[in-house]
Amino acid sequence: MAGFVQAIVICPMEHVKCRLQIQHGRGAADFRYHGPMDAVRQIVRGYGLQGLYRGWWVTAWREVPAFGLYFATYDTIKANINRHLTTTEESLGESDDFNHVHRWAASAMAGGISGCTTWALIYPLDVIKTRIQTSSLDRKFSMVTVGKDLVAKHGWRILFRGLGVTLVRAFPVNGIIFPVYEFSLQQMTQSQYF
Repeated sequence: MAGFVQAIVICPMEHVKCRLQIQHGRGAADFRYHGPMDAVRQIVRGYGLQGLYRGWWVTAWREVPAFGLYFATYDTIKANINRHLTTTEESLGESDDFNHVHRWAASAMAGGISGCTTWALIYPLDVIKTRIQTSSLDRKFSMVTVGKDLVAKHGWRILFRGLGVTLVRAFPVNGIIFPVYEFSLQQMTQSQYF
């Protein structure tokens, strides 16, 4: 459910972002949009709200399973890391301070690994989504047609172009998200205001 709701929010944002990323600077033949709000206005004016949601289905296919996979792998990996660290801690007779530190480390590692795992598995859908969102607004493309066309023209590796840099970004970003979330939650539950 969370992935579906996220897809509703991010689909138009990513569509506009992709359009802005592929256009060249002022004076270039393909320069069309003077920023995100101008892109939204032009797309909606020319193609309606449906035009803004170009790539909706592939975005939903990417986001819905990604959320389930992301949280399931996070929980599993974090539990395994904590179990390993607890066993090590007990055998070394470490203090509670060590336990506190290893919980944050386990959360960071699990977040980074789960983020990378999720991106590695859904990345082909992201490549297809980007192709759909950057193609001509005057033509309609299906996810399957675009995927088959990409593989036929460029081979299956095209579906993973750019994955390396995505994983380099994904590990620290996702490694930060969960410890910060858990720390914030801990602070709010200990606060007199919540």
